[in-house]
Order: sequence, then structure tokens, then C-alpha cells
Amino acid sequence: MKNKFSYMLAPIESMTDSCFRTICRGADLTFTEKVNIEALAKNNEFALEKIKLYDNTPCQIQLLGQKEEPLKKFLANFTPENGFKGFNLNLGCPDPAVVSKGLGCAMMKRVSKINRLVHIIKDHNHNVSVKMRLGLNQHEKEKKVYLNLINGVDADFFIVHARHGKQNYSEKADLSVIKECIATGKNIIANGDITTKSDIEKLRDCAGIMIGRAAITNPLIFAELKGIKTPPINEIINEYLELAKKRNAPQKYQNNILRRIQQN
Repeated sequence: MKNKFSYMLAPIESMTDSCFRTICRGADLTFTEKVNIEALAKNNEFALEKIKLYDNTPCQIQLLGQKEEPLKKFLANFTPENGFKGFNLNLGCPDPAVVSKGLGCAMMKRVSKINRLVHIIKDHNHNVSVKMRLGLNQHEKEKKVYLNLINGVDADFFIVHARHGKQNYSEKADLSVIKECIATGKNIIANGDITTKSDIEKLRDCAGIMIGRAAITNPLIFAELKGIKTPPINEIINEYLELAKKRNAPQKYQNNILRRIQQN
């Protein structure tokens, strides 16, 4: 990864399913929506559908959870599909329903636990990354729990969303922290308010960048940022609709995506 600057599509609930991931031309890596580890271990049909990869679009499966035995059980029976590039641990979700269970960004201080999960995945010969925030709140950001996590965990790369868990998207991401994250010597992917070539040029010391909301309104943003010729957006919308029909995408997902793309 150190030799290649990667462009990644962020996982967004009820939007970035396999259909949307496929139409994001130019994205080097995509991620499934978060999926509960215990649900996967129990072969929950809805959870298994979320991690189904329909084509060769490069994708990591994002896992939410903290229990080791269910993770081992799931991995023991897991068979990679085409396009599978590893697993991602969700340590960034700020949803109160998730945080109240000690998951998402509420897990960030549990470095030993996180590292055990990472090594369970590595012991099954899979790549593993971490998606994180700057902490659960401003206090944790000031205590630099994000640096403790990066320094103490053996993941292949760390996606740093430069907000803490109490901040909403109207508050600007603090990308100034990325420099000290890079100084750890680990592979760092910057995330948060990155939409232009100018934004990216300021982050060239990273291993890459991740884009979420801007890609929802313009799934061709990755190709455009790379200078790759793109088809008309109407063709992309038609492709998305065809994929959604073929893969039985929930109508809610289609509505969420089409409403935002057509606003572009």
C-alpha cells in the first residue's frame, strides 16, 4: 500500500450496497455496510446478504462487534468470493444505539481487545483494516486515544475519520491530526470533507483517502479525481437501476441513492 495512493469509497448505511459499489468508477477499494459479527456467526440471512459480493469490485467486509468466539466461528466457515480484499473493523460508528453497547467509536480505548480481533482475522490469512474516529468525544480526542489505537494495533491500514464521535457532519473535519497519525509509521487513510484535487494534494503523505457523502451525490468522483474519462451520469444511473433489479436491492436503498444522485 505504501507504494500506491489509494482512493476508497466509505461504507454508508442503507446506501453503499453492492449495486452502488459497482458503479463507483475509479474507487480502488470499497467496503460493505457494517455487519454484526454475532449475526454472521449465527448465519443470519440478512447479515449474509450484506456481505455477498456479486462481482470483482474490490471490497472489504466491515465487521461490527467485540466478541472473539463468534468471530472465530464465522471465519472458520467463511469462503472468500471474487472481489474480497479482507475485513475492516468498525471503530468509528457514532450511532447512540451502537455506542450504548460499547461498540463503534466507544471501543477505541480497548486497544488490547482490538488487537486480539485483528490477530484472529490475520490467523485466518485475511487482510484487516480499521476504520476509526478521533475518539468517542472531545475529551478522548484531546487525550489522543486515536494515536494509542494506531500505535497499539497491527492492522494493515487505518482509516481515520477526522471527527470525534459527538461531532456531526456540519462540523468541519480536523484533518490537521493526520500528520501525527502518519508519523506513527503506519498506513493512514484520511477521511472527512475530502472532495477536490486540492484537498487530496494536501494529503499526499497518506497511503490514500476515503470519500463518502460526496461519492453518493457523484459516484464518478473517484474517476474524475484521477483524470479518467467517465460516461454520462444518466448511463451510470441506468446501470445502477439494472443492477438493483438483478440483485433485488431494497427499494429504500434505491430511493436513497437516486434522490441524491439526481440532486447532483
